[in-house]
Amino acid sequence: MKQTLIVDKYFDGQQFKQRAAITVEHGVITAINAIDEQGLDLQFVDEEALENVLHLQGALVPGFVDVQVNGGGGALFNADPTLECIKTIGRAHAQFGTTGFLPTLITDQVEVMALAADAVAQAIKSNAAGVLGIHFEGPHLSVPKKGVHPQSFIRSISDEELSIFSRKDLGLKVVTLAPENVSVDVIKTLVANDVKVCLGHSNADYETVVAALDAGADGFTHLFNAMSGFGSREPGMVGAALESEQAWCGLIVDGHHVHSATAKIAIKVKPQGKVMLVTDAMPPVGMDENASFELFGTEVVRQGDRLNAKSGELAGCVLDMVGAVNNSVNMLGLPHEEALRMASLYPAQYLNIQTLGKIEVGQQADFVLLNSQNIVSQTYIKGELIYTSSTYSKQV
Repeated sequence: MKQTLIVDKYFDGQQFKQRAAITVEHGVITAINAIDEQGLDLQFVDEEALENVLHLQGALVPGFVDVQVNGGGGALFNADPTLECIKTIGRAHAQFGTTGFLPTLITDQVEVMALAADAVAQAIKSNAAGVLGIHFEGPHLSVPKKGVHPQSFIRSISDEELSIFSRKDLGLKVVTLAPENVSVDVIKTLVANDVKVCLGHSNADYETVVAALDAGADGFTHLFNAMSGFGSREPGMVGAALESEQAWCGLIVDGHHVHSATAKIAIKVKPQGKVMLVTDAMPPVGMDENASFELFGTEVVRQGDRLNAKSGELAGCVLDMVGAVNNSVNMLGLPHEEALRMASLYPAQYLNIQTLGKIEVGQQADFVLLNSQNIVSQTYIKGELIYTSSTYSKQV
């Protein structure tokens, strides 16, 4: 079935453009036609597409891609590594414009890792909305930089875990590891098995990080957080991350994880396109403001837009992707266009997905409709409406 979306304006991935008719067929954009100032001239739209025309009020932008999503809608992937949990998380984040995501499992037992992999394989096979693959954040990390990851599960990599990471039915695969605890030969093996290796939760020195990058690692998990810092005589992991022109860096822009000045410096130093927004989201996203949850037997408490374990550490985020975009504009002073690219185009490029991050002919029809306050009114995945705000009304 074809449908045509008449939009006030849209962001094609590079710039905002005014009034257009966007035709979608089988989940793909097949035509974009500008509409002149005289009115809505639909003569260029074929008869089938004319039967299903929607007039959308607001700005249509590419769907957001989040490579680090632990939970949402009250669900935590570690606590319930099932297909239904993944769907719950996806529905929660769709409210905030996420159309593609990697369910993320933090450090856990190998049995839980296997269950999580099975659940993602089911999601990929059944084309579950928005699921692109899986992110294993651990368990091969550094104890001094573990954050809220349970120390009892941090361990050296084994054949059993390598077997899970090497599966071919998981879609896109990301593994976060500490390079001081995983050899360059193992990193090369992971890369050869189509794993995107991210470096993080690490106390490694600069030379060890550079060796891991040379072995094929190409990303850094939540830059600045849980990694060896930048110093005058020891650049650490942060220094190596900022120096690398090839590696991507995930950045949490919630006002708690990274100071705004620090985030600004990173964006200035890195080549354009190499910093992407991530949420590191936990179960309270999309839930009541006072919601708390349990993580490996420890209560995590929400205070406004901040999550802390009882022991004091930051414990992920209640950040969502549209919030990250708006924070990047309001806290960091970025142009709205660049903030949108950091939430859509750049993570798509990191994952090497050519069909996401733009509104162009041939791209997947993943859209977010923003209102005048840059709040999500509607979310579409493959042309299918999956979320509508209760306050949104459209003229048909």
